[in-house]
Amino acid sequence: MPVGDLVTRPGHIQYGDLLLGPGTPYQWENLTGWDDLPGLDSGTVPRPAAHGAYPGLLLAQTRVIGLDGLIIRAPVERIGAVAGALTAATGPVVDELPFVAWLDDRGPRLTYARAVRRSVPTGLYRVGLSIGGAVEWEATDPRWYEVAERSVWAGLPAPEPGLDWHAEQGERLDFPLEFGAPGSTGAMSVTNAGDAETHPVVEFRGPVDRPSVTNVRTGDVLEYDIPLAADDVLVIDTHAGTVTLNGGASRLYAVTSRSVPEETWTLPSGTSDLVFRAAPGSADPAARCTIRYRSAFW
Repeated sequence: MPVGDLVTRPGHIQYGDLLLGPGTPYQWENLTGWDDLPGLDSGTVPRPAAHGAYPGLLLAQTRVIGLDGLIIRAPVERIGAVAGALTAATGPVVDELPFVAWLDDRGPRLTYARAVRRSVPTGLYRVGLSIGGAVEWEATDPRWYEVAERSVWAGLPAPEPGLDWHAEQGERLDFPLEFGAPGSTGAMSVTNAGDAETHPVVEFRGPVDRPSVTNVRTGDVLEYDIPLAADDVLVIDTHAGTVTLNGGASRLYAVTSRSVPEETWTLPSGTSDLVFRAAPGSADPAARCTIRYRSAFW
């Protein structure tokens, strides 16, 4: 199912398949840590022979999200099942789950998190209530994202057909002239509408030899010395830093010396132009480079 498919109005929070807020048995009062700036690890170092310090990188720590004032309300004969659905949905898991919250006019926003603490008072179960509960989540990626994923793609550069000047003798050329369909340029444009860098997923589809994509704005390149057949797909997850062929074997070893580390190939805030290229002579029109991403926010 699409991420955040149950979130339809302000006050809704969806964690995995669990929906909290208006129209559900689970009401809440306060969400902490959502708009807060997460803790920062500072690379700033003192100047050894002068006042002040040399500014270093600021790297965000994990984001801790807390939901307070949780109220569970259900008929007495169902309070156990309703509370049990909450506890089952907020148990320990290996992989982070989508966490979508719609708090205000900015609309729903997404992060990925795991529940790490939970309190569900049971003193009023006899009247179908649990009052004063709380849940805490930890998001290892502290950014939050737009819910809808964006996607652009391009083929390899191809020449334009141009105008056919070889008209038969006596044949007139009628205006406006038809110059044919424009050829592919291999160019793409992406817009990160947020204020934080975002890590895209890059897909190269064959047939293509030594595919690469360059961010013209930053100059950063991803390039892999590998031939891809017509049915091959090379997927680069720049957040995870992985390169996989056909959903299985790693192909990190195919990276060329022109490439930057995958984790550093990001889309800055604003618009970036990208270009898809390949080895000389590799120009099959079926080859594709697809960029999938979400705008990211602090």
